[in-house]
Amino acid sequence: MNQQVVMGALLSCSFGAAPARLNVLPLGRVTAEGQPAANILDHQPLVNIPPFGLCRSPANPQVAAATAAAMGVLTPMPCVPATVTPWQPGAARTRIAKLPALDQRCTCQCNWGGQIRVDASATLKTTIA
Repeated sequence: MNQQVVMGALLSCSFGAAPARLNVLPLGRVTAEGQPAANILDHQPLVNIPPFGLCRSPANPQVAAATAAAMGVLTPMPCVPATVTPWQPGAARTRIAKLPALDQRCTCQCNWGGQIRVDASATLKTTIA
């Protein structure tokens, strides 16, 4: 069984320098262990997914420009997540607000090439299928 992801779950990005906490808006949501439960559409940049400190992706236009200005030396710039696709794959049978629930095995792609993953679901006892 997989752990249900809720508000406060710890996230990381493969190109980010620091972890971040998932934000889940509590509008019409069930709670798990006292926090709003997440579904696959909780992927909105800066609303659900906060910045990961500095971005090191050469595909990020800000990083590319700073790196070019530094004569090719990779120069990280502030992270601004660019997530336009939902978390994948989502829970097979559990639904939150009529959509697949977010579990700890889900990942989300950033347009700059980073893969965002759940490092800690913020639940201890709530498992889903």
